[in-house]
Amino acid sequence: MTGELEGGCTCGSTRYRLKARPLFVHCCHCTWCQHETGSAFAINAMIEAREVEVTKGGIMRVRLPSASGEGQVFARCPDCGLTLWSNYAGAGDAVNFIRVGTLDEPGKAPPDIHIYTSTKLPWVVLPKDVPAVPEYYRRSEHWPAEAIARLKAVKPE
Repeated sequence: MTGELEGGCTCGSTRYRLKARPLFVHCCHCTWCQHETGSAFAINAMIEAREVEVTKGGIMRVRLPSASGEGQVFARCPDCGLTLWSNYAGAGDAVNFIRVGTLDEPGKAPPDIHIYTSTKLPWVVLPKDVPAVPEYYRRSEHWPAEAIARLKAVKPE
């Protein structure tokens, strides 16, 4: 993926722009994501929060439970309620997990990895050329060095 990506909510009240390429894109097949999205999986493009610019409207933040028990914060359009991104406790406010489906061109942010495939729905067929793991993974084994460096710049370990 190259260049800036833009996206927005269903009603058009809120628009945003990614000013950099995502760090990494997860396709998560956990049962929590299935329930939360009402679908077979969630696709999240992780990016530094400072690289996300709201270009129209605003967002409302809603804190909801998560599978970890630590909760997550959803950034939603205040008018239609669509979730545009979320922030998980592990990364805090430093990293936004953009809902790829809210991008104008979601095909430009394909998954880099499929996670929690142990609970994937049986009729979902995974591509052979994309890594897939039964649960989670070690970042050092899958992320490009440049993305790891960018993450460390906003969230030192």
